[in-house]
Amino acid sequence: MTTYDLIVIGGGVNGAGVARDAAGRGASVLLLEKGDLASGTSSKSTKLVHGGLRYLEYYEFALVREALGERDVLWSIAPHIVRPMRFVLPVTRGMRPRWMLRAGLFLYDHIGGRDAFRNARSVRLDSHPAGAPLEARCTHAFEYSDGWVDDARLVVLNALDAAEHGADIRPRCEVLAARREGGEWAVETTGGRFRGRALVNAGGPGADDVAGLAAERPAYGIRRVRGSHIVVPRLFDHDYAYILQQPDTRICFAIPWEGDFTLIGTTDADHAGSLDEVEASAAEVRYLCDAANRYFERDVTPGDVVHSFAGVRALVDDGTGRPEAATRGYRISLSEEGEGAPLVGIWGGKITSYRHVAEDACDKLAQRLPVLDKAHWTAEAPLPGGDFGRTAQHHLIGALKELYPFLDHRDVVRIGRAYGTRAGDWLGEAAGWDDLGRQFGCGLSEAEVEYLRRNEWAVSAEDVLWRRTKLGLHMSAAEVAGLESYLAATRSP
Repeated sequence: MTTYDLIVIGGGVNGAGVARDAAGRGASVLLLEKGDLASGTSSKSTKLVHGGLRYLEYYEFALVREALGERDVLWSIAPHIVRPMRFVLPVTRGMRPRWMLRAGLFLYDHIGGRDAFRNARSVRLDSHPAGAPLEARCTHAFEYSDGWVDDARLVVLNALDAAEHGADIRPRCEVLAARREGGEWAVETTGGRFRGRALVNAGGPGADDVAGLAAERPAYGIRRVRGSHIVVPRLFDHDYAYILQQPDTRICFAIPWEGDFTLIGTTDADHAGSLDEVEASAAEVRYLCDAANRYFERDVTPGDVVHSFAGVRALVDDGTGRPEAATRGYRISLSEEGEGAPLVGIWGGKITSYRHVAEDACDKLAQRLPVLDKAHWTAEAPLPGGDFGRTAQHHLIGALKELYPFLDHRDVVRIGRAYGTRAGDWLGEAAGWDDLGRQFGCGLSEAEVEYLRRNEWAVSAEDVLWRRTKLGLHMSAAEVAGLESYLAATRSP
């Protein structure tokens, strides 16, 4: 039986980030995830890499500073799946006063040091593209920058890079128990028994459950807070996003989504149920509709919602009364040396900071696992497909269009933004759609599906449509059924 240097439990963004960092430092790594990669919270975010403007209200300056720095790093290493987005923050009577917003945005622009994201500015909505869909009472706003990210692909690309550095990535391999045995960790799973010199608990909102599987007490209390989102037909025709203040002091985002839709979120509600079936409640859907209706001329109702999703955030329980005020910071624990084989736990955190979290976790573990005592590398090395300049995405898309003229604009943009410089790995020498095999609809071909199965651990239609390609909203029920039939008929024994 192979003994790995490091076994990571959890295939979300933190687990994949640790696997990537550790494998790149030369450690032998096994990543275990009971479902698909990013099938939990890491694919249920608001799709932003951001400092967290509202966290300034709670004096989380260090958290915001770190996240703003990481926002810049992620754009550099993954310019295909990360891109700047301009946000419009309407100034409305009865909400935070204009001077407070101006001061907060000034701090937001400067607290993380100078980076490539554009600074905030004041705008008049009667002459700004973002003003047209809003109610007439919205006359002034601030415009500022943050970043958009394909969250699920961020996880998959970290796992892919880990694998290319030698890591063993095993989704659909649930951990049943873990115990120290002979100076190592013995881990029982649905896919067999494994041994590791060290263990990392990257269970996210289930980190306390993972600790229980290892017969350990959680190092920190976890507060499970559900964030829900709705998707409605497009509310506006421009590329700006909105950040909308609410009477209860929360904020909601309204973000352009997949060309034809608007994504609205998120909520903050303590979650006491199962982590396996997390859904937006009827009350949360209504809340998000009301949040949008306070600003947009065109009202939305729960009947307009074409899709909804919810994820449970793992927040360190700091005793805060309101869930939206609970810290988004993280803690990393390391077991005492006298207890035997080391166990590192990751508690809390946010998607923007995952790379730094992984780096910190590997540094802490290096105290007991010398193979990890190597130089930092993940801030400079591009993720798979991201080896081009961060402002050159349009050049990449243009080059793909020249190489594959049969792709229409929508297809080439989607493919370029998902795969970057690796799009050619499955497009190959194709001169037309027929060269890519069976067509499933919405530009999804057999060649792409097989690439995702072979290289990105996709198994089901849900894996392909909702986490790898984001085509789930566009395909008809008949097209989805066709894909499911194909996957079932061609599945390896």
